[in-house]
Amino acid sequence: MKIIREKHSLVMRWTHWINFPLLGIMIWSGLLIYWANDEYQISISGHTFFHFFSQRFYDVLKIPHRLSEGMAFHFLFMWFFTLNGIFYTFYTLISGEWRSLWPQKSSFREAWLVLLHDLHISKCAPPQGKYNAAQRIAYSAIILMGAGSVLTGLAIYKPVQLSWLTWVMGGYHLARIWHFLLTLGYVLFFIIHIVQVILAGWNNFGSVVSGFEIASKPVKTISHEEE
Repeated sequence: MKIIREKHSLVMRWTHWINFPLLGIMIWSGLLIYWANDEYQISISGHTFFHFFSQRFYDVLKIPHRLSEGMAFHFLFMWFFTLNGIFYTFYTLISGEWRSLWPQKSSFREAWLVLLHDLHISKCAPPQGKYNAAQRIAYSAIILMGAGSVLTGLAIYKPVQLSWLTWVMGGYHLARIWHFLLTLGYVLFFIIHIVQVILAGWNNFGSVVSGFEIASKPVKTISHEEE
């Protein structure tokens, strides 16, 4: 027997869908800033073994000339990104949602089992509540990554006024590296998250839109004593 039950609250859904385009704009505008001074590469003895983008990439998109555009968008939308993240974090704490979101002691072991199941290596899926073990780890990590992006971003944005924060982050150059690595982490999270949504099916995606999911109701068996 199928039943419809509530899975995600309105606040959880709104903050999720608002954060998706905000993070996209932050990554895009941040890359415009990075492309204006593309200094990260793997070099040994003056020989470059790896570079993220080729010169042809810059010539086609005329990216080095869009620094002011990237800074304008980045410094504007960072406030919306930060406020949305703070509101989401406080809501999970006040509402108690953190209990179903934060990893448990067994989460890291069960996350491996989730991976094997998603890769169709194992037929048995580990027990799952509102979120499985892999989702608990990923969604909690993205909150910590968001906090890291805000702190490293402020250290880069105001290195003189917030010199103490820049010092805590290891200096301006190291703070910029951490900020860039977090951006790569978001891209990786996006890819994994979309793959997980596809594997989970329409019912899971629909619950993030509507807040409800279709679930199977256990059938109660009647014993001889009840008869």
